[in-house]
Amino acid sequence: MKQALLSSLVITGAVAYPWVAEMPGVDSSLFKERRAARPWRRQQTGEGAGGPDTCPFNPDHVPAAGITDDYPYNGAQNGLPGLGIGGYQVPADGDDAHQFVAPGPNDIRGPCPGLNAAANHNFLAHDGITTFNELVDAQQNIYNVGYDLAVTLAVLGLTTTDGDLVTEKLSIGCDATSRTSVSPLLTGSEPGLDGHNKFESDSSLTRDDFFTHDGDNFSFNGTLFGMMDDTCQSNFNREGLSVYRNQRWHQSQAENPNFYFGPLTLLLYGAASFLYELMPNGNHNYAPDLETISSFFGAAQNDDGSWSFNNEERIPDYWVNRVIPYDNTLVTLEIVAMYLENPVLFGGNTADGSFDTLNWGAIQDGKISADISATDTSCLLYQLATQSIPSYANSVVEPTVDALAFALSKLNPSFENLGCPIALTK
Repeated sequence: MKQALLSSLVITGAVAYPWVAEMPGVDSSLFKERRAARPWRRQQTGEGAGGPDTCPFNPDHVPAAGITDDYPYNGAQNGLPGLGIGGYQVPADGDDAHQFVAPGPNDIRGPCPGLNAAANHNFLAHDGITTFNELVDAQQNIYNVGYDLAVTLAVLGLTTTDGDLVTEKLSIGCDATSRTSVSPLLTGSEPGLDGHNKFESDSSLTRDDFFTHDGDNFSFNGTLFGMMDDTCQSNFNREGLSVYRNQRWHQSQAENPNFYFGPLTLLLYGAASFLYELMPNGNHNYAPDLETISSFFGAAQNDDGSWSFNNEERIPDYWVNRVIPYDNTLVTLEIVAMYLENPVLFGGNTADGSFDTLNWGAIQDGKISADISATDTSCLLYQLATQSIPSYANSVVEPTVDALAFALSKLNPSFENLGCPIALTK
């Protein structure tokens, strides 16, 4: 019954959204009669951008440098809650273990500047193969992310959809299944954060769409960074980024025939909020200014005013993190506030050239209502974390039960108290 239901869902999805047939785990033979009209491509092919054949391999994997008595930061270790007290310098003076080291040719980096910077400073493993606990610890120790949000983000799109639930390992960029999977023959593809329409989505701030750039949805695009800077006038606050998010939606929708703006793209608003909530420097009065943001993004301005990537996504010198933890409540309020300032439609371009709107939870008729409650806003994150099918499920349905059970074990303690509808595994 489960297999029949899944088959029905993916066939229906492929009619409306052509990219569905190209997703890992979808049996494209189900769409045989449609192949003549469209040559389906699989995302993250072996030899393609972000695929396993081109993914860097570092034979000398070294775990992230942890905290010490001399450099305790927020006290977060082993995936447990830290102190939740910020306002300190990162990295601390004298902490040689967390000084910036540029990634080498064997190190993996991906579409998230905040995680790339964490790896460049060895708060995550420098080779880009990290773990659930490293992710939870690094978010707290560097950025003073609240423990509940650190866990949510580590589950949401990171481990559950792009990594391995047994090893709790994932790649912060390309497909490193051979190093993240408990058994590649059993799990299939674990595409890492480059995996399309999972943690990474169309219309991101500075990365191209997967289907418009031959699968490269992870490389820095200087033109997009320049557009963002121009729109925000070098002040990357909510108002400017809301306008820019709207601009990127319309640009992608016009240029990408396979454009899809689904529920997980709410994370794009959360990621945009990091620019003015997590990245600002206390030594700059916590202003989201160009000097600070360009450092995290590895953006260097050329003599002609254009921007290019300098391979140095780094925490700025003498950077002091936020004082109050950025938790689930705060990020969901920012997500909805940024969206409602310049709302766009959820849905996607369809095979017949039209745009089909989406109904999903708090998203109805393609939009989030302006009168959404604070509780419903917070529960959106919970829904997102428990609704995705992990890549490694392939054509087997039962692993989704294991994935859901993993997510619930991490998330329910935080979200049950909000009264969110709790998902069941049976």
